Amino acid sequence: MTTVLGCIADDFTGATDLAGLLARSGMRVSLRIGVPDTAPEDTAPFEVIALKSRTAPKAMAIADALAACRWLKDAGAQRFFWKYCSTFDSTAEGNIGPVAEALMDVIGADQTIYCPAFPENGRAIFMGNLFVGEQPLAESSMKDHPLTPMRDSNLMRLLAPQVSRQVGLVNRLTVAKGPDAVRDALMALRKAGTAHVVFDAVENADLQIIAQGTRHLTLLTGGSAIAMPLPQIYADEGLLGANSQTAHHTAPVARSIVLSGSCSAMTNAQVATYLKNGAPAYQVDPLMLAKEGNGPVLSWLAQQDLSRAPLIYATAAPESVAAAQEKLGRQKAGQIVEDLLAECAVTARDAGARRFIVAGGETSGAVTQALKATQLEIGPEIAPGVPWTFTESAGQRLAITLKSGNFGSEDFFTKAQQVIDAL
Repeated sequence: MTTVLGCIADDFTGATDLAGLLARSGMRVSLRIGVPDTAPEDTAPFEVIALKSRTAPKAMAIADALAACRWLKDAGAQRFFWKYCSTFDSTAEGNIGPVAEALMDVIGADQTIYCPAFPENGRAIFMGNLFVGEQPLAESSMKDHPLTPMRDSNLMRLLAPQVSRQVGLVNRLTVAKGPDAVRDALMALRKAGTAHVVFDAVENADLQIIAQGTRHLTLLTGGSAIAMPLPQIYADEGLLGANSQTAHHTAPVARSIVLSGSCSAMTNAQVATYLKNGAPAYQVDPLMLAKEGNGPVLSWLAQQDLSRAPLIYATAAPESVAAAQEKLGRQKAGQIVEDLLAECAVTARDAGARRFIVAGGETSGAVTQALKATQLEIGPEIAPGVPWTFTESAGQRLAITLKSGNFGSEDFFTKAQQVIDAL
């Protein structure tokens, strides 16, 4: 089927987040891991390409996004979505703004929007400032993120250094007036030469209004939640056929592994809760990995009963992460952990694991690439923005969930197992 919406995500958990929310519509969603090296075939109405570009060099991030855009165009997409984290994870150099401008140029769009709000997960934007729960972004745990520390809450100030064109705002007072007011505001900003427009949103009703008011734009950017209304909009426009419905999935055998590389506040709480439940677990330390290698961890894994869903985790408090980064360097400390968890995933698969629960964007990218998963079909949602997905790896059918660091409740690891058990 011809693709209606082509989506590009800057990391793997973000891609599953977006795909899961689109799949709420009941329409088929296909998630590709990296840009496919073959021509589009058997495409879904909603195609999502997951990149590993959030912290990549700017030129590489742009090149990857443009390659993804070309593939999606070949699949028939005429509308596009650039997905990044709901906490706007980036640096002064990018990559959110530079990729957006590059996509605008190749698509032929003279204006786009930025709306990372995700009310169900406590992300709201008011007067251009991003909140995590009741805290401004710069006062939340994101201020200490090991790769993209967020030290400003104002999205216009964060975006302006990343782009070459003017940045503006459509605030909540305008959004509350409805879709017509949104369109009028965009038109006025366009006439004034404003190409990049940040949108306020504090509840799901705001997202509905924004989606309706921006339906004429060929490129939207934001967190996953702003894409939720799009399937119904496209259905109303007659763009979705009767064969667009999602497939039914069954659960693979209950042999599981939990791999956690995220050091977010929520993942720390999730690990602590899982440990309290008595799960077998092994905590890894980048400094010990650098000294001893992966052998001890893999030996421990070989002795585990996979029906008990053992946990291997590098999740730690910010001060521990900082200490490892200081001794090893930020990039090396992260790479050591990613390489280990990727090897653990392959080892677990070869030992019979068929269900993989993965926490952290970088970890998710490393694990899915190691498993050589190229396409994921979207299954049931565990938490807002976190679905189970299904793929093939080394001739085996696997279920994988890729959790963004701060998503999910404290009992997420157990709840994930309960959701797939119910299939």
